[in-house]
Amino acid sequence: MLHLRVISTAELTDAVVEILDGNAGVTHIVVIRGAAIRPDGDAIAADIAREAANEVLEAIEALGIKECGGITLQPLETVISEAAYKAEKDAPGDPDESVVWEQLLARTREESTLSLTFLAFLTIACLLSAVGVATDSPVTIMGAMVVGPEFGPLAALAVALFRRQYSLARRSIIALAVGFPVAMVVTLGATFVWEWFGWITLESFREIDQVDFIYQVGPFSFVVALLAGAAGMLSVVTAKSAALIGVFISVTTVPAAGFAVVAATIGEWRVAFESAGQLAVNLAGIVIAGVAVLVLRPSQGSDEAVTSRLLHHPFKS
Repeated sequence: MLHLRVISTAELTDAVVEILDGNAGVTHIVVIRGAAIRPDGDAIAADIAREAANEVLEAIEALGIKECGGITLQPLETVISEAAYKAEKDAPGDPDESVVWEQLLARTREESTLSLTFLAFLTIACLLSAVGVATDSPVTIMGAMVVGPEFGPLAALAVALFRRQYSLARRSIIALAVGFPVAMVVTLGATFVWEWFGWITLESFREIDQVDFIYQVGPFSFVVALLAGAAGMLSVVTAKSAALIGVFISVTTVPAAGFAVVAATIGEWRVAFESAGQLAVNLAGIVIAGVAVLVLRPSQGSDEAVTSRLLHHPFKS
């Protein structure tokens, strides 16, 4: 279930309560008159079944609460209540198949923004990939896969394409288009230093046999990217974060970038281009699969109304 908190003006409180009380998927409704200070108003709280969240948010936002108050939504890990069990049972649909669009936007928005933290994680992952290549270490490569933050922008891009939110798509593309080159340039400099110290040589690179799968593009490269992208999007829309770990260690996005850098520095241009191709195949496959998951998901609530609300979301600016 999800916990909803609304800050409402006194004039709109009764309307908000009516919306909550009239939905079978809502329970544990609490109203505290005059409790809110900034902005001034009443505090309203309720627990909502995931299946009912889009409908409830749509109705409350239609009152203009966003302009004069506020709405917050957060997942509940443990709920012990017969009333909550009944609300989940009475709400139409399956909670595991419900996409709470506002929640999904919030999750993908944060991870699709180009920031110093994003650049730092991507650079560290790329450096780890280069070390994994130089030492022929699959364990280090797996560590780079887990550290890499690139799935966030890819998931956001899939959502943006599905919802036609071009500003979100632009933000995601910028994060990827800037992030990867920056990470690869830093890795390039580090690789030259390692070569100067003699840690990487042409001979040692040609002896690699444990991590050469990174640059070997084949039909299963795209298949794995599709499967990983589908699993990743399912884990995002259903808030099952544990499944993302499997996604991170399934696709060779960051490792391919690191491999391309190391190969280029020692003049192995064929391997560098193949690595770049592997990177492109994996990025495209993840986005395509993410869009497909959203297209094929069971319909929940009024998608037209939800789409209209999202297209006027303040994040679009």
